Amino acid sequence: MALNRSYKSPSRSAGLAPGELVHIGERHSDFTEITIFDFDAEKCKEEKIASPDDCAPFRDVATVTWIDVAGVHDVAVVEKLCAGFGLHPLVIEDILNTSQRPKVEDYGDYLYIVLKLFEFDEVTAELEAEQVSIILGQGFVISFEERKGAVLEPVRDRIRRGKGRVRRQGPDYLAYTLVDAIVDSYLVRLEELEEDMDLLEDSITKGDGSDVIGPLHSLKQALIEMRKSVWPLRDSVGTIERSGGLLFKEGTRIYLRDLYDHTNMVIDTIETFRDTLSVLMDIHLTSMSIRTNEVMKILTIIATIFIPLTFLAGVYGMNFKYLPELEWRHGYATFWGICFMVAGVMVYFFRKRRWL
Repeated sequence: MALNRSYKSPSRSAGLAPGELVHIGERHSDFTEITIFDFDAEKCKEEKIASPDDCAPFRDVATVTWIDVAGVHDVAVVEKLCAGFGLHPLVIEDILNTSQRPKVEDYGDYLYIVLKLFEFDEVTAELEAEQVSIILGQGFVISFEERKGAVLEPVRDRIRRGKGRVRRQGPDYLAYTLVDAIVDSYLVRLEELEEDMDLLEDSITKGDGSDVIGPLHSLKQALIEMRKSVWPLRDSVGTIERSGGLLFKEGTRIYLRDLYDHTNMVIDTIETFRDTLSVLMDIHLTSMSIRTNEVMKILTIIATIFIPLTFLAGVYGMNFKYLPELEWRHGYATFWGICFMVAGVMVYFFRKRRWL
């Protein structure tokens, strides 16, 4: 499984004023889709809206509102939606810049959370990394995905069906649920990477792994990218769990501890896989070295056997008229007999010394 390194050209923002908005990253969808989930314990309303202005009726209501945005390439739509909820221009800039480092920033009346999402593309057989931004405010949660993926679909389904605690809890629990779904998806991706590692291990141990350098390098790069995403997220979750923040209730912080444990589990698994890849690389290089040494040993033995034979052939191949033994009737047969005898003695000697 290779990692698709999308070119996100952060240099496009060089020279721009702070807060000046420009989309940085690949365009993963044709249009920006906005879906609103407005719910409480008794009812749930799901609605797709065409314009950010349609979010106005859902502000400052007693229910929990989740604004699910898929596609961040449309700068005007993202800016209008965020401005309607009073988000800082720097937050909007970070949402549009999909090369952000995972982090959590506290702006007082709302939290800004950045995560990385990894999904396996079955068509290209590559692991693709995308950015997810989550805004937690008073009574609302806004999530921004580069495209609508399957990772958050279980959360949407639980809200529709009223399963679990998400309908009975506040927006802080919803934000935790979204982050937890993404962290759990890391474990799924790691299972897929483990399957690829098992195949490579079988190939190496069977001795037919001459073309494993590329796949090993791709797996290593994928693990490095996941590690870079999980390490800062763990620190951010730990900071929220310890300091709390006004937006996370005491009851939700217990779940944040569990989320912190999940991030530790992901990091431990990544470190284990990295060590395993290093061992596989060493095994591969060692097996290739042993195979090369075996080939060189055989070639050396063959060359050593033919050295005296070449000497004899060179002596009797000289163009002297009065060379001894040339007039013998059985000279040709005698020459071959001596050659076979010399070769046999040398093979016996090599076997006795266990060189062959």
